[in-house]
Amino acid sequence: MCKVMNKKIYQEENRISQEEYLTFFPIKVKEAALEHALDIRKFEIELYWKRAAYFWTFIAATFAGYAAVFVSDNKEIPQTDLLVVLSCLGIVFSFGWFCVNQGSKQWQENWENHVDLLENDVIGPLYKTVLSRSSPIGISEHLSRAITGPSSLSVSKINQIISLYVTIVFMFLFYKALPICPYAFSIRLIKLEYYILAVITLATCIAFKTLGRSHNRHQYNLWAKTRTTGITPLSS
Repeated sequence: MCKVMNKKIYQEENRISQEEYLTFFPIKVKEAALEHALDIRKFEIELYWKRAAYFWTFIAATFAGYAAVFVSDNKEIPQTDLLVVLSCLGIVFSFGWFCVNQGSKQWQENWENHVDLLENDVIGPLYKTVLSRSSPIGISEHLSRAITGPSSLSVSKINQIISLYVTIVFMFLFYKALPICPYAFSIRLIKLEYYILAVITLATCIAFKTLGRSHNRHQYNLWAKTRTTGITPLSS
């Protein structure tokens, strides 16, 4: 409780007003600051889709591996063990993707907010001004708009929902991979190895949300050291 209160007090003490923010960027540096904010925003969006492709590669490979093991009739392959391992891998990758989506969205919004605050004196309220189609008239226009028209949906939020859905699917696959007790219908058996793997998987997902957080300290004390370089003359 005290930790939460201290964090809240710390955040309130380090908040700045819009007027204080704008004093950081006088007119002579505002144009350069806006240009950097736009470039970094673009870079964050590029990284967002590269990260999505990275995680989709592993998730698709895990799905394919799970399906291949599931339909395999090779008795030499420990099918249940492999299915449990693959489903746990899928949970870690998909929930990791969900957390990365949240982190990417945080930094993307950070730079978009910088653009919103800096642009007025440089290019005008360009990014804050949204131009939309006029309201549809009649049933046919409403139907056309609903099917082929634009909509104010967030691509990044949809990606977050998908990644969370995939996480739930892998949890279901983990449950289905567990063997059924032959003496009790539909009761799943959890061997010690499966229990340990499930705990590790859960701990990894928790670590994403706790240890994976960015540092938000307002001041960093860095260690610095210098080195000297010289040439030792050859001894005669």
